Amino acid sequence: MSGREMHALVERLYPLCRSITGEGVRRTLEIVTEYVPLETHEVPTGTQVLDWTVPQEWNIRDAYIADASGTRVVDFQESNLHVVGYSVPVAATMSLAELRGHLHTLPERPSWVPYRTSYYAPDWGFCLAQRALDRLPEGDYEVRIDSTLADGHLTYGEHVVPGQVTDEVLVSCHVCHPSLANDNLAGIAVAAFLARALAAARPYYTYRFLFAPGTIGSITWLARNAERVRRVKHGLVLACAGDAGPLTYKRSRRGDAEIDRVLRHVLRTSGREHGIVDFSPYGYDERQFCSPGFNLAVGSLTRTPYAGYPEYHTSADNPEFVKADSLADTLAACREAFSVLDRNRSYVNLSPYGEPQLGRRGLYDSLGGRSDAKQAQLAMLWVLNLSDGEHTLLDIAERADLAFDTVAAAADALRNAGLIKE
Repeated sequence: MSGREMHALVERLYPLCRSITGEGVRRTLEIVTEYVPLETHEVPTGTQVLDWTVPQEWNIRDAYIADASGTRVVDFQESNLHVVGYSVPVAATMSLAELRGHLHTLPERPSWVPYRTSYYAPDWGFCLAQRALDRLPEGDYEVRIDSTLADGHLTYGEHVVPGQVTDEVLVSCHVCHPSLANDNLAGIAVAAFLARALAAARPYYTYRFLFAPGTIGSITWLARNAERVRRVKHGLVLACAGDAGPLTYKRSRRGDAEIDRVLRHVLRTSGREHGIVDFSPYGYDERQFCSPGFNLAVGSLTRTPYAGYPEYHTSADNPEFVKADSLADTLAACREAFSVLDRNRSYVNLSPYGEPQLGRRGLYDSLGGRSDAKQAQLAMLWVLNLSDGEHTLLDIAERADLAFDTVAAAADALRNAGLIKE
């Protein structure tokens, strides 16, 4: 059910023209608020955020290229990808030869429209299919971009799921792309439904969800939350969360952070086809959270990675490209990983001299009806042996080559029997 519901959210958000600022972002956050309440923040143009400055706000109402008969041969109303993001206003008539320098196509994919932006350099342009460009005759064309670049705000949203402790897990997704379903709408949908699921589970950690424009949004959040950043113990950036490819986890800059080990363990023991890749300072907002001054333990979870599929940043990244089953699987993997993270503790053996007698405490009898009795018994022995205050349950699961759930269940039984304590 959740896969279909997430896909419906992707379809609903798909027509909106988003950018790093503007009404498209606000409307997107309003819709997400129907699924999970958000606190919305507005940061004024000109605000210094680390080494960056919040730019002017961009909004667009209409844009087109029309031929001599007035027929729109390129029309923003048909797809918001047709206009280069942050295009300055234009009202002119020009020849096709003059116009060509402002047209972007994908010759190798002649029926697809590319996605292009010009955030930080004043410019304008249109994107169209190569086939459409090839059909344009020579002559004069009316060019119109009804947009505004003016002082305004950068907008982002936050949702906090309170935990038993104030240490935080940061979950981030970007909300700055127009009609691109896998990148970025699938990540938004998974984040919203993950927040709902965690709220019902009373987690150990506090989970902070950030819905922000890529790069400038995460930089703005970091600049405005210097004190809170210290509470962030783990984090995950969600993107490209709904294509048919296998899950891929990109490690944090640290490479061996607890979140890195948790995702590796969950993906390996789940039997899913998956990939694990090392950190690189290229991709999504993990590169901001993992910049050397912050060096947060934030990894990235995608299906097919950044720029790794032909449809990436094109009109072919549409709702049909996103699969409900893939969305559901990404959500499930996140829930499994955070369940491990929330339960990963260190214990101390209260009977450390020799092996305690498990039979007289009824611990062996409790395993009699279990199909995994042998593994469960082995897990108890491993937990007893490595509960020295220095090894976590994840350490034990990895060393014993057992699933975390099996080890955690053994720890619960031993704790209830008074043999270990946290």
